[in-house]
Amino acid sequence: MGNKNFHEVMLALTVLETCVKNCGHRFHVLVASQDFVEGVLVRTILPKNNPPNIVHDKVLNLIQSWADAFRSSPDLTGVVAVYEDLRRKGLEFPMTDLDMLSPIHTPQRTVFNLEAPSGQNSVRDDASQRADHTQHTASLPTLATLSSDTSITPTPEQIGKLRSELEMVSGNVRVMSEMLTELVPTQAEPADLELLQ
Repeated sequence: MGNKNFHEVMLALTVLETCVKNCGHRFHVLVASQDFVEGVLVRTILPKNNPPNIVHDKVLNLIQSWADAFRSSPDLTGVVAVYEDLRRKGLEFPMTDLDMLSPIHTPQRTVFNLEAPSGQNSVRDDASQRADHTQHTASLPTLATLSSDTSITPTPEQIGKLRSELEMVSGNVRVMSEMLTELVPTQAEPADLELLQ
């Protein structure tokens, strides 16, 4: 509050949003309280502070998404009350693309058990491994239905595939980082911009 360096304010809002998406109910109770939303977030975008549009929209976006996510929880309705009050006062919230938002209520963490069950033969032919892999993946529950004490035992093929995909993503990130550090906006070629898109 009161920080005129709006770059730092945006970073703080990003950290706050990340914490809400990755922390549990106790943190949500603190952040969704009417005191916090009005006293910190709404106060940040008061006209006297003259915030840039990006900060203004980010704060409104957070309030709106939290109000939608926490509407059904009785102890998290402080943010809903502030959201409804701001709308009644005529404040227009920015349009949000709900498909692009990551969820606030994240699924339970998945625990991988990398140890092979005892007594299992480690040498099998390819056909039986493929059949076992197909059977195993077809019977896996979705992440939303996993409880916190459920674990998944990936097959060696799944582990190999995950590793190769992670290596590919890592390579893509490395190339993108190099391109971004080398790119000079005033000297960018149309092909470079198309590739970045």
